Amino acid sequence: MSARHRHGKLLLRHDVTYPGKKAWTRAHHDWLRQRRFEHTGLQAAFDAADEAVVAGEDRRDRLDEAIHAMAAASEFTSVTQRLACLRGVSTLTAFGLAVEIGDWSRLDGRRIGSYLGLVPTENSSGQSRSQGGLTRTGNTHARRLLIEAAWHHRTPYTPTSPTLRARWALASPAARQRAHQGNLRLYRRWRSFEARGKRKVVANAAIARELAGWCWSLAVMEA
Repeated sequence: MSARHRHGKLLLRHDVTYPGKKAWTRAHHDWLRQRRFEHTGLQAAFDAADEAVVAGEDRRDRLDEAIHAMAAASEFTSVTQRLACLRGVSTLTAFGLAVEIGDWSRLDGRRIGSYLGLVPTENSSGQSRSQGGLTRTGNTHARRLLIEAAWHHRTPYTPTSPTLRARWALASPAARQRAHQGNLRLYRRWRSFEARGKRKVVANAAIARELAGWCWSLAVMEA
């Protein structure tokens, strides 16, 4: 992502913008390869930035394959498969959460949010109560995974999604049913926040906190 940002900002400084709709697709890469600049130094910087993006993507893909292989045959496999029944929690995210948190039984559905720093700070005095941003304590990587996963619950829930069904096929009926309830609940919560005019980042943090609880409930289930 850092390499992509540097690449994009280099083009932006020279008023070069991609005419397509979505960046970093095959079409976008083809468009980038056609860019040429008269200044030798600028062309060299552009080529270096492009090579950094391609190298980063290749490395990411190799690591993704290795992680998928580990997730399919490890002590965390059953937990990973149950967590992946939730929307936004792909195999990579589920495996990351399973490994980072480890023993889920030492927590409960209420405490896991504070454990991961997903609860708001509070400054109370007497009758006054003031809440601020997230505490951001605990495991940074697990918190980031949940924050990213929470955004997926903003779009309409489609339990017939082929991707979701493929992940459900690896889990038990009880896990699928539990995850289905969680997916419904989190989508409705997003609808409720938007109806009340909540800021999107604030709403997403609240969804991530509740998503952590649903993950805990699935992780502690018997396989």
